[in-house]
This record gives sequence, structure tokens and C-alpha cells, in this order.
Amino acid sequence: MFEYFGSVLEPEFTLKDAIAAKALVPYLYYPVLVELTEPEIERYEELTSRIGRAIGIGGDADDNEILTALLMQRARIVGAAANKLNALRQIMSTRLQTSHTLFYCGDGSVEDELTEESARQIAAVTALLQDEFNYRVKTYTAETRLEEREELRYQFMQGILQGLVAIRCLDEGVDIPAIQTAVILASSSNPRQFVQRRGRILRPSPGKERAELFDMIVYLLIWGGNPGVSSEICCERS
Repeated sequence: MFEYFGSVLEPEFTLKDAIAAKALVPYLYYPVLVELTEPEIERYEELTSRIGRAIGIGGDADDNEILTALLMQRARIVGAAANKLNALRQIMSTRLQTSHTLFYCGDGSVEDELTEESARQIAAVTALLQDEFNYRVKTYTAETRLEEREELRYQFMQGILQGLVAIRCLDEGVDIPAIQTAVILASSSNPRQFVQRRGRILRPSPGKERAELFDMIVYLLIWGGNPGVSSEICCERS
């Protein structure tokens, strides 16, 4: 792309510049640390060992199908971590009167098929919000019919729905300036996705002074194998 279009134009117009120019609204960012459960840790460590062996055999994820599959399996453990529901419960327990909230589930990838883990997560998140908190939400996915999407966006903007639970949608190409809050339960490793999601949240709208972003980050404690070896904290957003 750089060879065709040339170098980046100077000066770069950063997110800070866009907020200063009031093209975007300011926002508060809340990282939410989430622990893996014991079974998830065991599975994560098992896959990490297998990933190490696959790397040792040779090749990287671009030309090693086994390695690619293992990396995807490990990412799904992080993306669908069970304790994210507890974290969501804590976040929403004091926000029941809020509206215009997006809940991002799954890996957010339009190209990938809907995984079993992602399907379970979006169902669990929707059930928690609807049944436990009586929070008015509907799911918004790639499987949602186009005419239904239009109706859901209208209800969301009007406050009839307090939130939308999204997967593989609403990352880009959708303009809903009324969005005030986003809770990211899962995301891909592609930084472009995080930029696109902020672009959805920070667009100005009448009466909207700022936005809020809750970002769930999984961490696990990896203990050294020998006495005296320090532990290591591994954090991963996914």
C-alpha cells in the first residue's frame, strides 16, 4: 500500500487530535481484569506446550496449519472465559438505568464461522442481561436478517432497547452515533478491530458528552517450575 499510495501524510491526525477537534467525543477507558478458571488454565497450558512443539518443528502460523489451529483453540479459551460473565455482572449491577450500550462477544471476525464457544457466550450474556437484570437487549449478529437489523438499530437509537449484544457485526460500516458505552468481552488480536470499535463508540451525538469503554483482559499466573523461580503474569485481550 505504501508503495502505491506513498508515505503517511504529515502531520498524522491522531485520536487525540480528533477529540480536540470535536470530531470524536472524549472517553473513559476501564480495563477489566479477568482470571481463567482452573480447567481453563490447564487447557491453556496444554495448548501452549503443543504450540511450542509446533513452533519447534518449523514454520509459523502462515504456513503451519497445525500451529494455526492450536493458536485459534487457545484464543477461544481466552475469548470465552467463563469468569467474564461474573465481570459483566459486576459492571452492570450499578448500570441498570443506562442505555445505548453495546456488548461485544465472540472473536469479532466477519470472515470466520460462528464458533461454538462464541455462540454459547452470546447466549449466556443475553440471558444474564435479560433474565437477571431485566435489561432490554437483543442480539445483533451476522445471522440477523437485514430488515431486522434496521429495526434493532432504530429501537436502540430511540432507547426502546437499552443495549445490543453483537458478534461479528458492528465493528465497521455501521453508523450509530447514539452509542454511549461499550463492553468488550472478546476481541481479535488485530489492532484495527479495536480502532474500528472505538470509531463506533466515539462518534458525536446530541447530548453525548463522553463515552465509556469497558475492556475485559484475561490474565493468568504462570508459576515457575523450580523453587525460587518467580511467577509470571500473562495478560491477553481476546
